[in-house]
Amino acid sequence: MKNIIKRITAALAALLILFSISACSGKKLEETTLPPTTAPATTQPEIVSLNRLTGLNNLSKNAKNTRPVAIMINNISQSLPQYGIYKADLMFECLVEGGITRMMAVFADYTKVPKVCSVRSCRYYFPIFAYGLDAVYICFGCNKTLGQTTLDRLGIDYFDGAQNYDELVFGRDPERLGRYSREHTAYVDGTKIPELFKKYNIRTEYKTGKDEYIFNFVKPKKVSAEKCEKLTLNFSGYYYSTFTYDAKKKVYLKQHNGRDQMDSKAEKQLSYKNVFALETDVSLYKDGPLVQMNWKGGTGYYVSMGTVQKIKWTKPSEISNIVVTDLNGKVIDVNCGNSYIGVLNTGKTELVKA
Repeated sequence: MKNIIKRITAALAALLILFSISACSGKKLEETTLPPTTAPATTQPEIVSLNRLTGLNNLSKNAKNTRPVAIMINNISQSLPQYGIYKADLMFECLVEGGITRMMAVFADYTKVPKVCSVRSCRYYFPIFAYGLDAVYICFGCNKTLGQTTLDRLGIDYFDGAQNYDELVFGRDPERLGRYSREHTAYVDGTKIPELFKKYNIRTEYKTGKDEYIFNFVKPKKVSAEKCEKLTLNFSGYYYSTFTYDAKKKVYLKQHNGRDQMDSKAEKQLSYKNVFALETDVSLYKDGPLVQMNWKGGTGYYVSMGTVQKIKWTKPSEISNIVVTDLNGKVIDVNCGNSYIGVLNTGKTELVKA
């Protein structure tokens, strides 16, 4: 009887140890790739699953195994500041025509998306990145050549406020009307996205095989011995994004063309645990003003925890996620937390080491 009691006691102790571990917030997380489908238990009852876009154990019970939402964000200087994007799990930024940039905010939990403004039109490489994440794509307008044909060819679930205006989620910010040009006033009411999905019978769970983590997430650590206090992504001659390391918060603070990039509703500067500068071939089409991009891969830099690592990156197919490796081809570890992914021309990233 005593032996049985000892075994039961040992088993209960082991279970308590397991329950105390939570992804990237727990002290006992090993610096290895997190399991792709099993979320560790947590002491917070409302948090039950791991975020596949950040590796953090911060998703509500309503978001377990749910698809992300990707929203196109206006980033022309005349439209700033945006709002509703501070808590995005991923942020893409790419060059569009005219030398300006546009962004795509990706939210892992479609039930927790805030009101987002200002929302802008599609360019074909953004839905290709969203497609790899199995995300529902939301925009306000689309160029009728490459953008529309890409959406149609992929068969991606998308909502375009300019084509199919549904007042449930799309609108014009009354506080902006009369103060901004009309094209900078479109917003998406993210709080109504669950109703929108139900209304149009949109699949809410990941496809089989797409529920993996996008990176090999580990407990935050330095990525190399090489310091990087600041980096600048020069998208064009007059549009650039700068990231400055905040050693206290252990994140990189974003500036847009030399000014702090703010979320006006959150009243916070955009900040990221991870910054990826993905360099590739970006140019204008010969027969028009639209930008063409080699979204299949290139080289670049991964920056986190005040350090930098040179990388290679590939996107093997439209449905694949981005794969980031070191220069020898080994998939790298990525620190748990939100990420910024900027795609720009080769040789256009500036690093400040100290």
